[in-house]
Amino acid sequence: MNITYSELREIKHKLPTGSITRIAKELQLDEQTVRNYFGAQKYANGEVVGLHREPGPAGGIVQIEDERIINLAMKILNQQN
Repeated sequence: MNITYSELREIKHKLPTGSITRIAKELQLDEQTVRNYFGAQKYANGEVVGLHREPGPAGGIVQIEDERIINLAMKILNQQN
């Protein structure tokens, strides 16, 4: 899956409070790893899993290989609506 960095950040900003914790718990990941997935860069406390960033317009292109985090984020957003 490819999306722009701006789109990825928009998804993160639409998530309700507590969603990062929920995603981390459900996928058994460190919370900082989930934050890094959405653009944070604290690698000492977490990793980046399943995505690569390429520079370009709208913050560049993000190639998502492991879609578990984004799929769960989208599920949370859909439940909200």
